[in-house]
Amino acid sequence: MNSNFEFQYPWVLALLALLPVYAFLRGRVGKHSALAFSSADIARAAGATAKAAAGRLLLFLRLLSVALAIVALAGPRFANDRTETQASGVDIMLALDLSWSMMALDMSGPNERVTRFDIAQSVLEDFVRKREHDRIGLVVFSAVPYLASPLTLNHDWLAENLRRLHIGMIRELGTAIGDATASAAKRLKSTQESKSRIIILLTDGDNNKGEIDPIPAAQLAAALGAKVYTIGIGVEEPCRLPMFEPATGKLVLDPQGNVQPTLVLQPANYSVLNKMSNLSGARSYRATNRRELQSIYDDIDRLEKTEVKLRRFTTYTPLFQWPLLTAFGLFTLELLLANTRLRRVP
Repeated sequence: MNSNFEFQYPWVLALLALLPVYAFLRGRVGKHSALAFSSADIARAAGATAKAAAGRLLLFLRLLSVALAIVALAGPRFANDRTETQASGVDIMLALDLSWSMMALDMSGPNERVTRFDIAQSVLEDFVRKREHDRIGLVVFSAVPYLASPLTLNHDWLAENLRRLHIGMIRELGTAIGDATASAAKRLKSTQESKSRIIILLTDGDNNKGEIDPIPAAQLAAALGAKVYTIGIGVEEPCRLPMFEPATGKLVLDPQGNVQPTLVLQPANYSVLNKMSNLSGARSYRATNRRELQSIYDDIDRLEKTEVKLRRFTTYTPLFQWPLLTAFGLFTLELLLANTRLRRVP
């Protein structure tokens, strides 16, 4: 909101130019006063105690009162420019894989030690901040899905919850892609008046847990009017899982500062992910590094645009009462002085 001072009738201020003319004529036009004294000594004594400036003070008060009255007539006011955003947003449920395989380091660059989860977490937070007019929720999953955040416009709170996540906080091991998709779809079912509904599923594995298979879950989402964008991350070949501490999600290093590889991980099931997206009319993606993953979320951001309408209007705060009240006070003061302390001799 921007506030600007202005006059509703600025042309009225032109009347102020007449005040100097009035003051000049007031001093030049009029009868010469005279008093008859029987002695010049009496006249000199009277002149010594006369208030020579009284007339000028009263004239000044009169001119100032009239000037303030003219300012009040010009309508001083504050113009408050407001802009309201009316958005037809997209309801988005993010489904993020928290299975142990997300600790793999295959997506990090040279001389980096960054896990798949670290990269996904960073890119997701950036995506959330770009969609300021959309309600976004978050489901995380391993062997079971959990709601990390319901649909909300409070993206700072959502980003804070996202930063609290770490691999190992879900004790049940496995990857329940179908259950996570169904859970996200049910969260979108209750939304009203949204432009569209989408699920963005990010995983690095294959469905090996849960009660619902991925394909029926995608069919359920499509029946509820939701698109399912799927993203498979990680290299498309087996790789090693480094040792880490599940309680904190931190890598465990040997005395030389190197990671300690443990299990062999299999790549994501891209065939199933493609079928899930095709069922709902969405797209499926693959990412093997941070740049590719960032590009994927940028592409989804372009595909699912939010319609934003801006309504601009102006409200006014009138200020005329203050110069008007001041003018009235000065005029009253002039009358009091003219009839008391500075009374003129007839």
